[in-house]
Amino acid sequence: MVELKTDTSIDAMHRAGQVVGQALTAVRRAADVGVTLLELDEVAREVLRKAGASSPFLGYRPSFAPTPFPAVICASVNDAIVHGIPGRYRLRDGDLVSIDCGAELDGWVGDSAVSFTVGRPRPADVRLIDATERALAAGIEAAVVGNRIGDIAHAIGQVCRAAGYGIPDGFGGHGIGRRMHEDPSVPNEGRPGRGLPLRHGMVLAIEPMLTAGGTDDYYAAPDGWTLCTTDGSRAAHAEHTVAITTEGPRILTARQPA
Repeated sequence: MVELKTDTSIDAMHRAGQVVGQALTAVRRAADVGVTLLELDEVAREVLRKAGASSPFLGYRPSFAPTPFPAVICASVNDAIVHGIPGRYRLRDGDLVSIDCGAELDGWVGDSAVSFTVGRPRPADVRLIDATERALAAGIEAAVVGNRIGDIAHAIGQVCRAAGYGIPDGFGGHGIGRRMHEDPSVPNEGRPGRGLPLRHGMVLAIEPMLTAGGTDDYYAAPDGWTLCTTDGSRAAHAEHTVAITTEGPRILTARQPA
């Protein structure tokens, strides 16, 4: 069932989303050659602590997971698409990093992700990240009252396929509110004019994931969480929590430039 949020609830979600934006900004600024992913997780933990927020990621265990998630960020590097567990890996020059973070504040959740490079960027990675951000922007632009879920999915998919990138099969965005994952699901590819109508008060986490090799296939790493490209190509992920309003889409997880 899809829960429509009141304007007051959307404002509360915006406050949670601001914490997420602050955490992602802090993590991106801290990411440098030699920094471990665990150190980036601690940066995000400190932002959440100072804001009085908790993490919807920490201890989360969906049906596919062998263990509860042990961190407050997902840190996915190079061929890892999503759900990477922060560990002792030290960032290297030229790495492509995707960071996903959530925050729960006063009972409401925000969720967002960003991809960036460390050190000297590869031109191919810059193009991949740019396409991922453009896909996210296209999805948000389609998130208006009177459209349907399929319009968001189609807008994202058009950008991805036109650029020659793959879209991991079966993964996409979701509703969000009191819980991190709510109805409806928001695919990253689909047919326009299909699916649930968009109404004022719906709040969605829109999150394109692109693979540079053009493959839609992936596999789970031995940790049972991290999803990686089957061909070893690099991947990027971008996400915002967005409220559907009669005034247009409202991004609740905006962040400062790095």
